[in-house]
Amino acid sequence: MRPNTGFYAREINEIIKNTEEMGEKLHPSYEEIRTALDEGKEFDAERVADIHELFAEGTEFYRLHLQKISRLKPPAKVMGNHKRFEKSYIEYVEGCQEMTDSLIPEVNKEAFDAAEQKQDQATDTIYKTIQKITNLLIK
Repeated sequence: MRPNTGFYAREINEIIKNTEEMGEKLHPSYEEIRTALDEGKEFDAERVADIHELFAEGTEFYRLHLQKISRLKPPAKVMGNHKRFEKSYIEYVEGCQEMTDSLIPEVNKEAFDAAEQKQDQATDTIYKTIQKITNLLIK
């Protein structure tokens, strides 16, 4: 049976939409940590623990979406790009986990920065690959 292109496109769209919405939810907490690190401020342990919990929930949310990506049956014309998308999403989830881990037992600036860079690189690849997939599906 051939993969359903419409179903595949809708699922990918939903995954990206949900990923962006979760990112928007987590962003203020990320900015709070980033600003404190950049300005050399002290961290409130309770607040960092709350952010750690929020990041852990977000990472699990992304992990569930990664499972959806892995189960999708892409049309043949986007198979290579789908694999690249999946690999980049794996790297994104790893970066999210690393950022979450960088907060406990205390905030580790080097680990936080490395996780941020990993996420940024993965995000760039995700969006470039999604654009390629979209263009191929439209043709």
